Amino acid sequence: MKALVVYSSKTGNTKKLADALFGALQCEKDLVAIADNPNPADYDFVAVGFWVQGGEPDAATQAFLPRIGEKEVFLFATHGSAKNSDHAHKAMRKAKELVAPARITAVYECPGQVNEKVLEAAAKKEPQPPWLADAPAANGHPDQEDIRELVHLFNELSLP
Repeated sequence: MKALVVYSSKTGNTKKLADALFGALQCEKDLVAIADNPNPADYDFVAVGFWVQGGEPDAATQAFLPRIGEKEVFLFATHGSAKNSDHAHKAMRKAKELVAPARITAVYECPGQVNEKVLEAAAKKEPQPPWLADAPAANGHPDQEDIRELVHLFNELSLP
C-alpha cells in the first residue's frame, strides 16, 4: 500500500496531527501540504487534514477533496470550537460530501488553539461566530491526548 498524508494548516495545529499520523503509517508514504498540489491518483490511501473556517473545511481542502476519487480516505480536522460540537460536525459533513465517492474509513476532529488576532477579529463581529465561546478551551490543543486519540483511531483501521 502507498499512502498520502495531505494537510492544510494555517497555525500548525493540523500539521501536528498530520505529522503524528504520518509516523503511525507502516507502509510506503508521503507527507505533503495541500498547497503543494499532490496527485491523489498516485496513492492507494489518502489521509486528509484540514482546519475549519466558517463551519467548513478551509478553501484549499475544499478544492482538493473532490480530486481524490474512489480511494480509501481518513479525514481529520482541527477547529476552535469544542470537541464534538455542531460547528465541527458541520465541517466534517461538508468534507464527506466533497470527497464522495471515496470510501471514508474514519474521521477525527479535535480543538486547535486559535490565533490571538483571529480571536480579536471574531470578537468584533456581529453576530459573533458560534465557536468563539469555546475558543479559550482550545488553548494548548492539539495536545498529547488528542494525538494519542488520533493515532489509536487510525491504528484500529483495517488497512491493507
